[in-house]
Amino acid sequence: MGKIRAGEQSIVERMNRTTRRLMALLGTPVIVVMIMMILMASQYARENERMNTIASLKPIVETEIPETVWNMVSGRSGAEDSGVMDLIRAVNETMERVSGQSGGNQQLELVVARRTMDTLTQYVEQIRINIQQRTPVVENEQILQEVRDVASLVASMLNDYITEAIGDSARRVRTITRAAYAGAAAELLLLAAAVIMTARFRKKFAQFIREPIAQLEGVTAKLAEGDMSARLPLTQVKELWNLTGQVNVMADNLEEMMRQRLKDERTLKKAELRILQAQINPHFLYNTLDAIVWKAEAGAQEEVIQLTRSLSDFFRISLSSGADWIPISQEKKHIAGYLNIQKTRYHDILNYEIDIPDEIGEYYMLKLLLQPLVENALYHGIKNTRGGGMIRVTGKRQGEELVFTVSDTGRGMSAETLEKIRERMGESAPPALSSGGGGFGLVNVNLRLRLYYNQRSGLNIESGKDGTRVSFRVPCRRAEEIE
Repeated sequence: MGKIRAGEQSIVERMNRTTRRLMALLGTPVIVVMIMMILMASQYARENERMNTIASLKPIVETEIPETVWNMVSGRSGAEDSGVMDLIRAVNETMERVSGQSGGNQQLELVVARRTMDTLTQYVEQIRINIQQRTPVVENEQILQEVRDVASLVASMLNDYITEAIGDSARRVRTITRAAYAGAAAELLLLAAAVIMTARFRKKFAQFIREPIAQLEGVTAKLAEGDMSARLPLTQVKELWNLTGQVNVMADNLEEMMRQRLKDERTLKKAELRILQAQINPHFLYNTLDAIVWKAEAGAQEEVIQLTRSLSDFFRISLSSGADWIPISQEKKHIAGYLNIQKTRYHDILNYEIDIPDEIGEYYMLKLLLQPLVENALYHGIKNTRGGGMIRVTGKRQGEELVFTVSDTGRGMSAETLEKIRERMGESAPPALSSGGGGFGLVNVNLRLRLYYNQRSGLNIESGKDGTRVSFRVPCRRAEEIE
């Protein structure tokens, strides 16, 4: 709307600045405590994993290795295929890996246990050599006892490692708990400070925008009451300054729209008057009455009754007691009466078909939309065609819209004539009844469609050597919507 003046302040900037302060105040301790807890929890998880790994070695060292060595000594398995050395190697590798990840007393316990495993390995190797040299079993049984004692010692060391790990884990849990309590206490204090800051900001913020909002409400109330001269002064609030300018522009536009609406209403009244004048065409009335007289003189009583009823329906629906909107069933009856009358006069050249299903008959439409299109098709399409032709009127529902089409098999319009009619349809004033070039009914119907239905699109006209097709779309409307 313009350059920002000196002294302007932005509501968004003030809110963002306060929000950043609150986020820094409340978020910093939370982030610090969360990082500490995540790090300590990660260490706690790694300690538990190492503890579980060492605990899984105990049954191997204390039970499985001595039993495997016993199988060797008793001859149940050979020294080469017993797998005892594989077990010892796996235990040593695991201890070395866990020892590298540990520290303090835990690491020391594993280092001593690893060295003790070397002694166990020597005993097992001695038994393997004795078996190969066929040494008496008694000597191997004595070494087996040493193996059991050393394995028990290693298992005890592993227990000491697990005890140390449990102690370290308990201390770490206590540290995490204290950190959580400290973080919660700090957060409560900061939350109280944030509540106080928010209350102060809310008071200042209300004072900052109360006056321009009150001015805005006052001016919009005047505009709603019809005072189009009311305008807003500029404000120091950046966002409301732009809104102030837009409200003033809106007021200018409303003033212009009111003038345009009055002009459109006058234009619409002229269009309605002229299309009604066209309906009460004296030549059409005289010709129809003449046809009734001819039929009466010829003794065609049924045709006289039918023509009289058609003429009565035609004018009754044209007037509709002053109503602008009528059911589609009435509009269908209106064009049927008109075509029936014209069929009497042009029975050699005119054929017609009306395909408007009964299920859409209860919807309402603006009256006198289809008949002018049918009349145009007759006088400018069929009448001047050697051999006559067909006029077809269709209507159908597509979603929430109604689509109507009037087509004829007449000679069609030239490109120049079609272009002239389209140009006249783009004008904002209705054509005079005596205006040349034809298309009076098309232009009037197009204007009434646009103004009554408040839509940009009106008639869609297609014409060629095979005839002319005129169609339009309108929304589905029921009686309660019209009221």
